[in-house]
Amino acid sequence: MVCKTLAAIDVGSYELQLKIFEVSQKKGIVMVNHVRKVIELGRDTYVYGRVDFRHIDMLCETLFDFTRIMREYRVDDYIAYATSSIREAENREIIIDRIKVKTGLDVSVISNSQQRFLVYKALAVKQEVSKVANEGTAIVDVGAGSLQISLFNEGVLITTQNIKLGSLRIRELLYKLSDDRQHFNLLIDELINNDIATFKKMYLKDIVIKNIIAIGDYVDYFAYKNGKFIDYMTREQFNIRFDALLGKDAYKLSKKMDITEEEALLMMPCIKVYKHVLDETDAENIWFPRVDLCDGIAAEYVVENKIIKINHDFDRDIINAAKVISKKYKANITHINTLEGNVLMIFDAMKKIHGLSDRERTLIQICAILHDCGKFITISHPGEASYNIIMSTEIIGLSHKEREIVANVVKFNTVDYFDERVNIHHGNQKDYLLVAKLVAILRVANAMDRSHLQKFKNSKAVIKDDNTLVITTYCREDITLERGLFNSKADFFEEVYGIKPVLRQKKEV
Repeated sequence: MVCKTLAAIDVGSYELQLKIFEVSQKKGIVMVNHVRKVIELGRDTYVYGRVDFRHIDMLCETLFDFTRIMREYRVDDYIAYATSSIREAENREIIIDRIKVKTGLDVSVISNSQQRFLVYKALAVKQEVSKVANEGTAIVDVGAGSLQISLFNEGVLITTQNIKLGSLRIRELLYKLSDDRQHFNLLIDELINNDIATFKKMYLKDIVIKNIIAIGDYVDYFAYKNGKFIDYMTREQFNIRFDALLGKDAYKLSKKMDITEEEALLMMPCIKVYKHVLDETDAENIWFPRVDLCDGIAAEYVVENKIIKINHDFDRDIINAAKVISKKYKANITHINTLEGNVLMIFDAMKKIHGLSDRERTLIQICAILHDCGKFITISHPGEASYNIIMSTEIIGLSHKEREIVANVVKFNTVDYFDERVNIHHGNQKDYLLVAKLVAILRVANAMDRSHLQKFKNSKAVIKDDNTLVITTYCREDITLERGLFNSKADFFEEVYGIKPVLRQKKEV
């Protein structure tokens, strides 16, 4: 395959990054240039809620310089993402428009879950995850704005949680409170300790963590020693290096490590987070894979464009994360498993009719998994409660809009679709129709197991020439309830697709 050149741009909270990659089947992903520019956008957002116009101008000038570098390298494609400093800014739309007008670049604002999932993909491409994730593993990703802890056990994603404890955010919260180094370090400990301890209490009860994979904007400084990067440290080695650095002020630390005082001030909150996680677990080793969002962009690009094949099912991680949420809200797992099979059976049978992609197939599966989570709050109005739970819960790998689609589909499984407006932020007619298509499938599939008794066996679905979707199922039991509810849901399905679903019962296999 011909080698392609990709530019990855990260509009971060503390700095802007441009990485130029050459990607090919033969050589994989090879970085050929890396450009960084410090602009503390996060300081504006985290303190004042919006990015100052002077920083917007600096941002646009830097991105325009990036476009010149991209032209020099004759890049074939570019992908540019902005993270929390823009995502949380009140004037985000103005910033994105200004960038487009002044530089010609299309910058997408991604959700936190997308950002962390991209970095996770970079790990998978480097095979760091597969090396250690079969044991209990915590991926600890400390950015400028927040901390993400993702737990793996037996190679499966167990849970992922976001905590607003990023290096820049911590510094902005605490630095003005104390000029004394020891007092400043104590304040960091007090701020971090409660959230990490709470995480341990809620999520580490049944998991033994053997490895920590440390990712972050400033962890590379800590992992650089005697002129080379360290791939991993034992617990003892980490603690020795941590204690040696902790006693130094920002000036001495910057001289020792050949970094700026500002970078030294940002490194210590980052390293203290790793230290707290290490202390709260039984981790024996801490790994430093040195990947960031730009590497994640490149990893996703080569996987989606089939330039490189890796033996990891990322959709499985998203599905498993949804199942963890479902279990948390005491869902009927047997019914959930049955409903998953029903929605996928109908979705696959309707491929030529609905025109949806594999991504929407994953979304309808997530809808099936989470459709009843609201009953944990109220049995009377589960649709509304489910919507609120999903919108308040991060699902790794899903964009904010995708999460809104899932929440709306789950809501309108029980709420009349035309009585209330589908609430999709920045949505459009396409999103409205997508929700309708997925709701129609979920309603019919759910009616097939309304009793939660799993009466149907070996069900099959096929489109007939008379514009009917015939679902044949084998069952010797009375299905009066299921048939009645199925027929009541058929009208909406037919209105959306122009296809009438029909249920046929066979008592002999």
